[in-house]
Amino acid sequence: MNHDTPLELLGGLTASQFLRDYWQKKPLLIRQAFPDFQNPLEPDELAGLALEDEVESRIVLEHGAHPWELRRGPFNEDTFGNLPEKDWTLLVQAVDQFVPEVNSLLEPFRFLPTWRIDDVMVSYAAPGGGVGPHFDNYDVFLLQGHGRRTWKLGQMCDNQSPLLAHADLRILDGFEQADEFTLEPGDMLYLPPRLAHYGIAVDECMTYSVGFRAPSASEVLTHFTDFLGQFIPDEERYSDADALPAVDPGMIQQDALVRLKELIARHMNDDHLLLTWFGQFMTEPRYPELVNGEALPPQELLDALAEGAILIRNPSARMAWAEMDGYVTLFASGQSRLLAPELRELLKLLCSADALHQDNLQPWLEHDEAVVLIAQLIEQGSLGFAIDE
Repeated sequence: MNHDTPLELLGGLTASQFLRDYWQKKPLLIRQAFPDFQNPLEPDELAGLALEDEVESRIVLEHGAHPWELRRGPFNEDTFGNLPEKDWTLLVQAVDQFVPEVNSLLEPFRFLPTWRIDDVMVSYAAPGGGVGPHFDNYDVFLLQGHGRRTWKLGQMCDNQSPLLAHADLRILDGFEQADEFTLEPGDMLYLPPRLAHYGIAVDECMTYSVGFRAPSASEVLTHFTDFLGQFIPDEERYSDADALPAVDPGMIQQDALVRLKELIARHMNDDHLLLTWFGQFMTEPRYPELVNGEALPPQELLDALAEGAILIRNPSARMAWAEMDGYVTLFASGQSRLLAPELRELLKLLCSADALHQDNLQPWLEHDEAVVLIAQLIEQGSLGFAIDE
């Protein structure tokens, strides 16, 4: 992709300009980011998803049993028949994993790393519906899919920003409005992390929220140190060989901290382990139970491809690749495999292609390691055979 080409998605900005001037810095309103937008999902279809056990869904009622009442799915059909005519919102997570047409909305965002994309949340709101003034700790693109929604933008927030006393929702206690925009189908609003915003449905409307993964410093330190712990033998401990006599036996002296920092740095500075952990962490699926497959002998895989079989990525799977010290690593749904450098182009194909088949896999089908890798991805559940409808 040429990052100096103006993108309609970004209102004529290039990817480089957007990343330089807006990404994680300030909001951007893009009128008709998706011109002549055709809503890929009807409200009834979204409600239908919220009835399913494997789908994560919520309803927020501004005037429910208490202010901003939160109800968690799965719901039943009676739920929607008993809702008021206005001031409520249905939110369904990871709709891209269940509806291919919604998944296709992510294609124009490929100027950003795909491993940074979290999911596409879809919301339906009755007139007046919203979830209150709040802020998120991640970037989000808000694409209007149906009807109109007014977005009010406020102040930058942090963990000291006062919130209403609410058991379930992080609603700001104090919203300092700075801007207001009404979005129609095809319009999109980019919001950087921690910017207060408040969306209110003008009429019956649907919004597609493309959210991005951003692990917190706490998550990074906690999960990475847990990962490191698997590789450190128990006998490797704090050591103070060549220590000087204690000035005061009850005092922790500065030289002890120096030794501790050296012990920590010795492991924290291992780039190979850091990359392995990060790739696995960032490709962990939101719903691991939806990523499963069956063992397939390599020869059966070759036979199936020769007969015209097509492989596609499991919508719930995540894949990425990296290169370090002459080797390449494939990360797939929370697992990793170190591979020979000649498989570099195959990994790029696995992470980017919409479909894999005899034609685009041809250069690799006589490479034993490549065929075994593809078979392993099928067994893991990251890849599967497309089924004719």
